[in-house]
Amino acid sequence: MTTAPARPTRAATTTAPPADSPLPADAFAHELRGLAHSRYHDTHPFNVRMHQGGLSPAEIRTWVVNRFHYQRSIPVKDALILAKLPEPAMRRSWLRRIQDHDGVAEGEGGIERWLRLGEAVGVDRAELESGESVLPGVRFAVDGYVNFCRLSPVMEAVASSLTELCAPDIMLTRLETFPVHYPWIEAPGLAYFRSRVPQGRRDGVEALTWVTAWARSRSEQLAALSALSFKCDILWSLLDAVEHGSRPGSAR
Repeated sequence: MTTAPARPTRAATTTAPPADSPLPADAFAHELRGLAHSRYHDTHPFNVRMHQGGLSPAEIRTWVVNRFHYQRSIPVKDALILAKLPEPAMRRSWLRRIQDHDGVAEGEGGIERWLRLGEAVGVDRAELESGESVLPGVRFAVDGYVNFCRLSPVMEAVASSLTELCAPDIMLTRLETFPVHYPWIEAPGLAYFRSRVPQGRRDGVEALTWVTAWARSRSEQLAALSALSFKCDILWSLLDAVEHGSRPGSAR
């Protein structure tokens, strides 16, 4: 009787790696950092002019008013992300982001510090809070970001926050350049920038750790990269609107 050939063992079989094989976590983290730094809005012409001292007082005020519309929406988008987080420890940790902006008591937090920045550059607090001077393009960008966090899976929503990896550097730049180029801005008004340096470092590392752990396939990694790219586009579009709205004679 003829003996059937032995079945090849798994060790003897050679197969191509899965098409959806992810990058190692450290390589993926490097990829996310690289994307954030290459597309962050610190290189936007408006920010470049700001940090070189090229903005007029009117342009500074226009930026402060419109950026406040983004600032006041941060705890809203963070609350939407908070509701998606699967573990109590994660929710407790993410809650700090809301408290950083809303404060834990009246008169505290990042939103209050931005209102004080407004007062320091000559914008009435009531005008900032009313939102009546916010440009349409800024509203569109901010609404797009909030809706993205509302509708996207938690990994992509968290990945969109990874612009925090770049935030400390731009805050330090403003702390260095504003007293030199805009000495008319009262020093206490710069407290927002100072507070965001340690907060941004903490938040960026935390979100990066979560996203690299959650993205277990290359397609998931690409989705996270796309979410971060979208957030960079939001920040860039916001400044596009502000730059246009700041020009003398521009329609408001």
